[in-house]
Amino acid sequence: MNPMTPTPSQLPDPATTLEITPEAVSAWIKLPSDQRPRLIDCREADELAICQIPGNEWFPLCTFPETGTKLTANRERGVVVYCHHGMRSLRGAAFLRAQGVENAFSMSGGIDLWSRLIDPEVLRY
Repeated sequence: MNPMTPTPSQLPDPATTLEITPEAVSAWIKLPSDQRPRLIDCREADELAICQIPGNEWFPLCTFPETGTKLTANRERGVVVYCHHGMRSLRGAAFLRAQGVENAFSMSGGIDLWSRLIDPEVLRY
């Protein structure tokens, strides 16, 4: 394993939380996509058009059941799901855990909190 590849120990303990902070995500977001947890944007197309976090993969929450195998690929890297405020992404992370992705998390506060704490260039809506 590449020394820069996040390990499960760099993600929160899935037994204790379903959420990860924007600060934790920002610590590895600039790594190449194959060296960090997957970042899934579960918002709708009109929201994606407003703003997004670079390096995301887009799967609207309503498509999770039909795109399960694409979503559960590379599960060993871990998955962080985000939405506008963190509610849909909680459902998305719970869905992924039910599909066997143990290291699936929701980014708390969503892209709105990301904009306020990490990257003010990301538009708020």
